Amino acid sequence: MTTRDHTVDAILGGALSLVQPRDGYRFAIDSVLLGRFARARPRDRVLELGAGCGVIAALIAALQGPREIVAIELQPALARAAARNAELNRLAAMRVIEADLRAPRIAGVAPASFDLIVANPPYRAAGSGRESPDLSRRIARGGAGATLAEFLAAARRYAVHGGRVAIVFDATRTAELIAAMAARTLEPKRLRFVHPLPDAPAASVLVEARKGGRAEIAIEPPLIVHTRPGVYSDEARALLHNGVARDGDFND
Repeated sequence: MTTRDHTVDAILGGALSLVQPRDGYRFAIDSVLLGRFARARPRDRVLELGAGCGVIAALIAALQGPREIVAIELQPALARAAARNAELNRLAAMRVIEADLRAPRIAGVAPASFDLIVANPPYRAAGSGRESPDLSRRIARGGAGATLAEFLAAARRYAVHGGRVAIVFDATRTAELIAAMAARTLEPKRLRFVHPLPDAPAASVLVEARKGGRAEIAIEPPLIVHTRPGVYSDEARALLHNGVARDGDFND
């Protein structure tokens, strides 16, 4: 199903249908992997920072059933898409707020009130690499939006003491991410590297930190996405499609 400006794409073996822009920023595989890596409990209040079209929030709401999940998105068109996705998938616990996560105050989002924060910050440092001519992509990739430091500052602001912060990030910047988390009393507790192929270097890293936690981290087994080009591993297929035997649906 499509419109002139948007597509509606099924993910998780058809469990979710997501509206996203035809052009501009579209979610990729890492967003889905973060949604599966994060652990929300039924009593939790969850906050997604920089939600885009709301894929991570929608996935957590649908599969993990927290009592509330709030998605914050700066770009009006993406915020509208996220709200539409909550409605389309009948996710009553999910609400969307159009706001800048860097703002000192956001109406309806109280500091220190969320049990779990999730975010997919821009992988690229501001000013590095070639900028996309598309504003939506440029903001999502770090050209005009919040930096990693600003994402983490917001995560610390809104997490309860002992709350969790789950992030997916560029594997080559893992040391930077961990140091930036620790500097904000977000102590990494779980870490998992994501490799596109068995013999390829890690492309991304999944990290869960705890606000005010102790310095102790569990390194989980690596996640191998493809056994060979274009063919998902059994684990990746289970995570991305709920076990449905399909390949190649996502932007890697």
